[in-house]
Amino acid sequence: MEITFLGTGTSQGVPVIGCNCEVCQSQDYRDKRLRTSALISIDDINILIDAGPDFRQQMLREDISSIDAILFTHEHKDHVGGLDDVRAFNFMSKSAMEVYAEQRVQEALRKEYSYIFADKPYPGVPRLHLNTIENQKFEIKGITIIPIRIMHYHLPILGYRIGDLTYITDASYIPDEEKHKVHGSKYLVINALRVEKHMSHFNIEEALQIINECAPRKAYLTHMSHYIGKHEEMLKILPDNVQPAFDGLRVEVL
Repeated sequence: MEITFLGTGTSQGVPVIGCNCEVCQSQDYRDKRLRTSALISIDDINILIDAGPDFRQQMLREDISSIDAILFTHEHKDHVGGLDDVRAFNFMSKSAMEVYAEQRVQEALRKEYSYIFADKPYPGVPRLHLNTIENQKFEIKGITIIPIRIMHYHLPILGYRIGDLTYITDASYIPDEEKHKVHGSKYLVINALRVEKHMSHFNIEEALQIINECAPRKAYLTHMSHYIGKHEEMLKILPDNVQPAFDGLRVEVL
């Protein structure tokens, strides 16, 4: 298994439009963060987690030519805003894209992309096959996916565990009864928005608390804003088994 971090930024991305802070002006490529998304590759199967507004750019940058399924964590624009560009994969595979999402998220997609789901869709629109998931494990091409119920402020959303990898973004709270799904993960990806506390996302301290409790071999921070500081500076203050992810980072899950 391999995870490719397609985007590691918050909803505005980094740099933020019009911002002159040292992070947004940094020339370090690791400080350039597109909206959060990841690709999980197992043998020849590619599973995408979220397809935000930078989806097209991420696919081109990583030279991705096939996706077998898209898992959505929730319906916010920075996680679903690139779905129209699925068309390219429809064309190559000559089939509909398999999309896995909760019923509430599907309803949001139908509203956001009404032209896709029209009774008589316009020629060339994306083709999607919606699969309804709940907080129960399911399979994609023989690969077991374990959803993890987390809270994004008052919105219930999903993280996912796939084998020894757990991927969590946009969390502000993980119920104790859900944490047991994370325990035993060798690799943990978790959101850390900034240093200061935030009502709808973990900050660094809260993310580190979850990491310490779940004790993965290695942890990676994602969904980071420009308020979190430069990548190089973060490396100096984080524990040895924790590092900020960056766009384009590939990690083999051993």
